[in-house]
Amino acid sequence: MRFLAFFLPMTFIVLGCTPRIEVVTPDKPIIIDLNIKIDHNIHIKVDKEIETLINSNEALFSS
Repeated sequence: MRFLAFFLPMTFIVLGCTPRIEVVTPDKPIIIDLNIKIDHNIHIKVDKEIETLINSNEALFSS
């Protein structure tokens, strides 16, 4: 009888202390702020003959 008188209340105490995990959705929307800077350089190598042709006919290549 002493066994039940001691361990029965102890089991209720231990069960009352079990951790509780709760998953809740946020009230506000998730905002992802991306600040992206894209920097690029284009290098073109041209033959000397083509370069002189372009320079002599500049009106063809102007916008």
